[in-house]
Amino acid sequence: MNRRLLAMLSVALLSPLAHAGEVSVTWYEPEKYTDIRPTNETREVFRDRVTKELGLVFADLAKKLPDDVKWLVTVTDVDLAGDVRPMMHGGMNDIRIIKDVYWPRMALQFQMTDSTGKVIAEGKEDIKDMNFMMGIRIPSGNTSFEYEEKMLHDWFKKQQRDGRFPSK
Repeated sequence: MNRRLLAMLSVALLSPLAHAGEVSVTWYEPEKYTDIRPTNETREVFRDRVTKELGLVFADLAKKLPDDVKWLVTVTDVDLAGDVRPMMHGGMNDIRIIKDVYWPRMALQFQMTDSTGKVIAEGKEDIKDMNFMMGIRIPSGNTSFEYEEKMLHDWFKKQQRDGRFPSK
């Protein structure tokens, strides 16, 4: 492969990384969260899946930040959409009932800094989507937690629209 093609390929592969903000997510005491109860997995496996998939949502949101922004997020509580109900025989065959009275919620603290380390945004939020069953949902396919993903995207978009978070 010639050097020019290799150089162009390297730039193309690095471009998404070089032109996005960075995010670091800390999941503070997830065993105490309001609701990340599994239906057909062990608690640990489900908790790991929740934090991994929602971590990917934060990473996706960071791509909408200028490339010199560092975003630190500490998630302090998660209450997934729906409510887990035990089946008659117990065990790992419980079901999650999704109704409009069981909306998704997430509590977090955050701080954003620019390239000089100057704090450009910080706060504590209790994000919720009480209308999560209304409107159009288009699942991204990136996570199995579509209600929580939409809630975070809507919250982030509002922060940028209101000028609280920087945008590209």
